[in-house]
Amino acid sequence: MWTVVYIAPNRTIAEMLKEILASEGLLVMLRSTGIPHFGDGGAVEILVPESEAEEAYEILSSTVPV
Repeated sequence: MWTVVYIAPNRTIAEMLKEILASEGLLVMLRSTGIPHFGDGGAVEILVPESEAEEAYEILSSTVPV
């Protein structure tokens, strides 16, 4: 089961965070949300397997300002 660990405001930020998580050995999937015609400007969910969610939260909390 995949778990949403962060919702990025756009595809560029989502890709950057995906690379950070992947470099730590996590499996990462991106899923666009909202209206499709926004293209890369719409929000993007960052998902990881449920078993890796806690580690992903820790990595993101040290990377993304709250």
